[in-house]
Amino acid sequence: MKAAPRYSFRLSNLIIAGQYIHYAWVIVGVAAVMRLFSSSFRSSSSILIPRLVESFGWSYGAVGFGFALQWVVSGMLGPSAGWLGDRYGARVTMTIGALLFIAGMVLTGFMTSLWQFYLFFGIILSASMGIFQVPLTASVTMWFKRHLGTGMGLLQSAQGVGPLVAVPIMLLVIALFGGGLTGLRAAFWVPGIIGGVAILALVRLFYDEPAQIGMRPLGAAENEPVRKMQVGEIAKIRTRVFFKQAQRTLAFWNLIGIHFWGCAGHAIVLVYLVAIAEAEGVSPGLAAGAFVTLSVTSTVTRFAVPVMADRVGSKGVMAVCFSLQTLPIVLLFFSTDVWHFYLFSVLFGIGFGGEMSAFPIINRQYYGSAPIGTTYGWQMMGAGVGMAAGSLTGGALRDWTGNFDATMGLSLVLSLVGVLSIVVLPATSHHQLPDWEEELPPEAQTEPSPTRSTEGQPTQTQPAAGDD
Repeated sequence: MKAAPRYSFRLSNLIIAGQYIHYAWVIVGVAAVMRLFSSSFRSSSSILIPRLVESFGWSYGAVGFGFALQWVVSGMLGPSAGWLGDRYGARVTMTIGALLFIAGMVLTGFMTSLWQFYLFFGIILSASMGIFQVPLTASVTMWFKRHLGTGMGLLQSAQGVGPLVAVPIMLLVIALFGGGLTGLRAAFWVPGIIGGVAILALVRLFYDEPAQIGMRPLGAAENEPVRKMQVGEIAKIRTRVFFKQAQRTLAFWNLIGIHFWGCAGHAIVLVYLVAIAEAEGVSPGLAAGAFVTLSVTSTVTRFAVPVMADRVGSKGVMAVCFSLQTLPIVLLFFSTDVWHFYLFSVLFGIGFGGEMSAFPIINRQYYGSAPIGTTYGWQMMGAGVGMAAGSLTGGALRDWTGNFDATMGLSLVLSLVGVLSIVVLPATSHHQLPDWEEELPPEAQTEPSPTRSTEGQPTQTQPAAGDD
């Protein structure tokens, strides 16, 4: 009898050391690394802002506007990026995103004036962020019928690890290149080139959905045939019909608003935490450590929350996370010592990490295996505009009042509105559009295609048992 192979690198039958590994986990790993490279610089804004102010002599409000512009542009591009992913596939859009990432980072390193900062960092680099935030996430969800929470938790936690990795690298590069303006420029060039090339290499390992390589998603039944790939004009029709129906649901609009309120609230903390701590006499190194602590804590909940949302329903989990993002802000009004800021970072990080990470899950619970890229893109538009509004308004309030009290108060109010908005969401125990394909022409409806593969197709993600 022939022994089972210990190694096989065939995508539909990947075996490492005798252990079968579904390619869905490779997709998650590839997507997580790409997300890590592409988003870590933006999520490390609290480290960058004081150094940009010091190196170029710009005001906090002027620099904050650059970050606000980045969030606005990436957010406004969210629907278009989602449509491109639904229409042409994530691989094509991510290749474009990688090239924009390299161009944006390198050009930002050469900037000499404020308008160049706005163009290179605020527009070009943000365009790549929009691509990696929307089509990438939507494609990963297509690889799972079960364990979607675990897969999304691993992907979302990569974004939390981003600052943990980026901040030390950024500070090291700045130091190695002599600090000051030269070091700051190098902190854009080195990660931009290395990260962009790595992303381009990883795109070759990424596939938009299991059917692209003759597989069924993780957790699908053995007798389910492989679904015919929806491409070209068919994909365009399916995207248009589903999006039109999704817009009729209250959940579609409320999720956009929730993303806005939550992101506007935590943007203020992410962008200005280091500056707030330094204003109270905390050294730059310890202030940066508080930001890293927040990032580490959020990484844990970025993983745990999607798992919980997948099992018990997203609505309740999101409400808890939003509340934990809101209440710790009160501590900032009384924080004067180093340990105060570290305590805040831990408490706030718990809520912040889970605030966004349940959104891909709730989309699948509401809309099943429909082409959600464009829908999710609209939600990310709300997130981007919210991040911009928070960072811009927070900086303006700081410049106007001379301290961060009003800025912190605004963060508290915005997050609280997000909590109240979650309360009116519908239960996730029922699909919002279970029969949406009935409005499709017959040729665009989901139908199995004959195949010799032992793999199969994705089916409707089961609604959560909770949130009734």
